[in-house]
Amino acid sequence: MITITPVRARFAPSPTGHVHLGSARTALYDYLIAKQTGGQFILRIEDTDRKRLVEGAEEELINSLHWLGIDWDEGPGKDGPYGPYRQSERKEIYQKYARELIEKDAAYYCFCTPERLSQVRQEMQKNKLPPHYDGFCRHLSKAEAEARVKAGEPHVIRFKSPKEGTTVVKDLLRGEITFENATLDDFILVKSDGWALYHLAAIVDDHLMKITHVIRGSEWLPTSPLHHLIWNALGWQEPEWVHLSVFLKPSGKGKMSKREAADLSNDGYSIFIKDLEDLGYLPEAVINWVALMGWSYDDHTEFFTLNDLVEKFSLDRLNPSPAAINFSKLDYFNKEHIKALGDEDLARRIQPFFVKAGYQTDMKDLVMIAPVIKERITTLDDSVEMCAFLFKDAISHDKEALIIKDKTREETLRFGSDSLEILESVSVWEPAQLEAGFNAYMEAQGLTPRELLSFLREAISGQRVTPPLFECMQVLGKERTIRRLKEALALI
Repeated sequence: MITITPVRARFAPSPTGHVHLGSARTALYDYLIAKQTGGQFILRIEDTDRKRLVEGAEEELINSLHWLGIDWDEGPGKDGPYGPYRQSERKEIYQKYARELIEKDAAYYCFCTPERLSQVRQEMQKNKLPPHYDGFCRHLSKAEAEARVKAGEPHVIRFKSPKEGTTVVKDLLRGEITFENATLDDFILVKSDGWALYHLAAIVDDHLMKITHVIRGSEWLPTSPLHHLIWNALGWQEPEWVHLSVFLKPSGKGKMSKREAADLSNDGYSIFIKDLEDLGYLPEAVINWVALMGWSYDDHTEFFTLNDLVEKFSLDRLNPSPAAINFSKLDYFNKEHIKALGDEDLARRIQPFFVKAGYQTDMKDLVMIAPVIKERITTLDDSVEMCAFLFKDAISHDKEALIIKDKTREETLRFGSDSLEILESVSVWEPAQLEAGFNAYMEAQGLTPRELLSFLREAISGQRVTPPLFECMQVLGKERTIRRLKEALALI
């Protein structure tokens, strides 16, 4: 699909809400194809729709990209030769090219009031016609239109779409797509407030910023003939188009809706990048997961780092079919990427979750528990539930759970007292020494590890499932371990 020629790709989101999986995938594919070819990845903020802007959305967007490891070569904070990179700072540029389209008779001034447009829409709906502009101002003379503009009459600028023949759009993923020109609307290019809409602004920016490939969602396909026509009207070379598959909800039936996206939180999932970070997913896992929703390397390779993807990604392997969001797959990837982390790295990543939960932790202790939990947790926040007892001053017990199964209260007390003696006698407080002491005792008493160690686990943690017991004892330290065992025995 592509040559080795360096690609200039752009990710151009609107800061109108949270960054979702679709946006993350688009940004990732843009980044991969740029890096793979020795090109540039550009971040452009499309913020001309001033009414829909959400406070803090741009900051969240930038933070999400940083978290994912997707960094840009040009964009906000990284000025390049084709800036500025916020469309709100490029208003005059768009107006210049809008006027050029008018001069070429490819666009025209429209003075229709909202009231008239509403009436036209109602009439069309009444006649069961698809709503579109009726071209009322399309044939105004340039002299009359210019005079009305000069007089200060409110107006927009519309593109003069052809009404006969067809328009063919070439897409690297979908091939040639033919559109009947009779179905095309005269879309607004510039609103009455002077702000350009996406249809014009994106094309002007892509041209001036020398974008070679535009990767975007398939929801833009209906407007792709308009964009093709604008490119041609301005006499510019189009970029290569790639319209990605849509995301389906986990059931595979229909697109993900806002309501269904909200319901996901009840199951501990989300389609928003910021939420996934807060839920304890690794950016490496999210990248791995998102990359494979619409692309594959082969029939069996699933585990990828970002560097792997830069090396192996190809537009040739994209799949135009819709991709169902599979959160079980995300959990799988997260477990695998957690296992691949070094102990210090894992400790650094879980620490914020302990802090958030109100626990004061020492990095030394977190590094100690890292190797014993990495095989057991699915998300980073699982570490808090599993290991919080290590950082509590006091724990609570289920009295019934303290009694060793199939043993009496008296027998349990005796085994507990013997355990205290073992703990007090250990001179080197390390897992190997602790395990050796208890193994000898269990063999002498005819006890199984399940019997005695389950009791000890409940006694020192207050829970039935923990990381390996003796490693936990090491983290707790000799004094706290003995104190907790004494407190448990006092309850029996």
